[in-house]
Amino acid sequence: MRNSNVEKLLLNLLGLEKAESLFSTLNFPSSLETWEDGVVTRGELAQAMNMALFEELLVRSANGRRYTTDAVSAGRSVYFDHGALRTVRWSDNGALPPGEAAFTRILRPLGFRHNGTYPLDKLGMTGRAYAHEDVPDEIAQFFVSELHPERFSEEFQQAVTNVLSSSVDPLSPLAISQLSDLERDGSLPIVAATSLLPKIVGAFARQHGVPTVADYEVLSAESAEMGWIATEGNAFNHATDRVPDVFKLSDEEKTKGRPMKTDVERSRSGRVFQTAYHADLVEREFLSKNGECIKRQVPGSFYEFITRKQVLNRTTRRWETDLRFDAGNATGIFKMTAIEPS
Repeated sequence: MRNSNVEKLLLNLLGLEKAESLFSTLNFPSSLETWEDGVVTRGELAQAMNMALFEELLVRSANGRRYTTDAVSAGRSVYFDHGALRTVRWSDNGALPPGEAAFTRILRPLGFRHNGTYPLDKLGMTGRAYAHEDVPDEIAQFFVSELHPERFSEEFQQAVTNVLSSSVDPLSPLAISQLSDLERDGSLPIVAATSLLPKIVGAFARQHGVPTVADYEVLSAESAEMGWIATEGNAFNHATDRVPDVFKLSDEEKTKGRPMKTDVERSRSGRVFQTAYHADLVEREFLSKNGECIKRQVPGSFYEFITRKQVLNRTTRRWETDLRFDAGNATGIFKMTAIEPS
């Protein structure tokens, strides 16, 4: 039977057609097959949020939509492994908390816990993974990266301030209070959860104003990742399907003419393998030096694929999916949003 709490949350947020499509497309945690009507657990709310964010990614990525449509048509489902977002750890961030703090205040009440730190020094960033404490292998993880402007030039830092200082906080006082209740109790009445879900989904978006062409060019010249943040903000950078054999899938997608990454990234552990489509090009607005609105095509979001091998848990003596990430893999995957990805 379908979890009626998650179903009601998605019906209210997305409508019948999109909710039905998500249930037929994505894996659903077996632990959520039992529920209490009207009382939404943190796991249920986390799953509803993840499903809504996956739908939002498909809106942003035409290639992701094509792949997902093909998978469902072939009788397969998508195993949503993780979603990734980019943040900036900077004091001049408007009303938005700097860096990952803007999202840990959402993730922690929902039951996500820090699951590893990954220095991305070549990119001037730090990545951190967050896995769900209740069902880490079935509820999609988050890979949250922070960019460190102090590692770049003074001109770059000024451009960061110019872009981010207009940021607003998408969470209302009521939403923050509801997150506090959720963190304390582990659940919310469905009325409160229904009110909260649009707010937390809406946090995964651009919260600052239209950037100027000049600022965008300064940022992009030193950091493709910050250039991307200037236009896309904190939207999902990518969503990831966990597949049995990413090498086989890569070859198949290349045969179809899909814009695949040239090589599959391999972790140092030899257990995590990742590849991706190149980012879809999207049209975004910029302000000229005269204040006129102009449009350019820039890299948007993309769709990733991952294969995870199992590792023996020497405490429980059980084989478990290796849910870790790899800094080298992440650095290679991040190049998918560069103007000329490798």
